[in-house]
Amino acid sequence: MRLLLAEDDPDIGAAAVRGLAQRGFAVDWVKDGPSALTALASGEHFDALLLDLGLPGLDGHDVLRRLRAEGRELPVLVLTARDAVSDKVRGLDEGADDYLVKPFDLDELAARLRALVRRRGGRAGPRIVHRELELDPAQHRLTQAGVEVPLSPREFAILHALMERPGQVLSRQQLEERLYSWDSSIESNAVDVHLHALRRKLGSGLILNVRGVGWRLPP
Repeated sequence: MRLLLAEDDPDIGAAAVRGLAQRGFAVDWVKDGPSALTALASGEHFDALLLDLGLPGLDGHDVLRRLRAEGRELPVLVLTARDAVSDKVRGLDEGADDYLVKPFDLDELAARLRALVRRRGGRAGPRIVHRELELDPAQHRLTQAGVEVPLSPREFAILHALMERPGQVLSRQQLEERLYSWDSSIESNAVDVHLHALRRKLGSGLILNVRGVGWRLPP
């Protein structure tokens, strides 16, 4: 899951990036409101926005209003030190999906993010099931026909993306965007290496290649 973090506090931002990366998220970090809008307008894929309200240049309320005015349905979780009920009401009414007051627990933050993305994708349950595969994002666990299959974090991220959209073809760029933040170096054949490992572990017929377009799971 790839996230955009808009947070101007260097300590909180660094801790969030580090902690979320350890929990399987790819995080891109901007430190002011205009940079957040630029990142959101770049065309790159983000699964959710973590938005501090007290951003310099343009505060989080303005970022959120502009995002929703454009019709963007990106899940937004507000991170803020403003804990008054009126602040929470204002943020939620402006289009935020959830609200977490600083200081926050990283496990709770990760769980709330998974819930936001799950709900936006139309799923109520925490697990994703496709044929004989059952994927649990919270436990970072995959079973095939009831047998646990160990996956690396990036193998897990690729399979997670494919299982969320069975039958839909995902391009190399779309898969790379799920795996890597801006600061990561991407080897030219990285996606192929991870897909080869998944096919070896799960069976060669599970992940289908659409030549010149990308990869998909059978519906």
